[in-house]
Amino acid sequence: MGKLLPDCRVVRWRNHERRLVYHRRNWVYFRRGETFASEFMKAVRGYHLIKPEDLFWRPSNLMKIPNADYLERTGSENLGARLWRLPPRSANTLHKHIRMEEFYFVLEGVGRMRVGDETLTVPQYGGVLVEPDQLRQVFNDTDAEVLWLIVGAPEETEFLPGAKTKPNVSLIYPVDPKQLPKELAGVEWPPKRSGPKEICVNTWL
Repeated sequence: MGKLLPDCRVVRWRNHERRLVYHRRNWVYFRRGETFASEFMKAVRGYHLIKPEDLFWRPSNLMKIPNADYLERTGSENLGARLWRLPPRSANTLHKHIRMEEFYFVLEGVGRMRVGDETLTVPQYGGVLVEPDQLRQVFNDTDAEVLWLIVGAPEETEFLPGAKTKPNVSLIYPVDPKQLPKELAGVEWPPKRSGPKEICVNTWL
């Protein structure tokens, strides 16, 4: 077990899996056996206005879903926020997180996702909050594009480009991340690449 930071105190175990730590008026969860960070994430200063033209759309690494990172220019270490535009008959990765809670919000279309063993239908302007440990996958089994805003906190900085330590990706992908839900049986996604290889950086899952 890593050492506690200065001004930290352990309050209790939660479900015998995660430690609840009080540090400088903040509650922080750590997994049993997880090493404590040498310092906590820094808050941003002031504010950042992000306009639509500031967004850079790119395909994600594994599933080639177009996405745009709202906060990549802000230096935020506490919060992640991305737009994801799912084409018809497509899916994002099946994954979980270490510390990050995620809120999934449908901006356009009808959202579909599986969380654990359940399949959810999320109407426009509806949302789903998912705990870190739960496997989840956003997919689209409709004939129209679906636009999601996905917000997560705290940011898992060890998975960002430039991180000092090499992350254990099996913590995020304990099963095949490309497996499709039964609703997309017979569908080929991601599509086979044609033409030059894409160069993608900082594509959050």
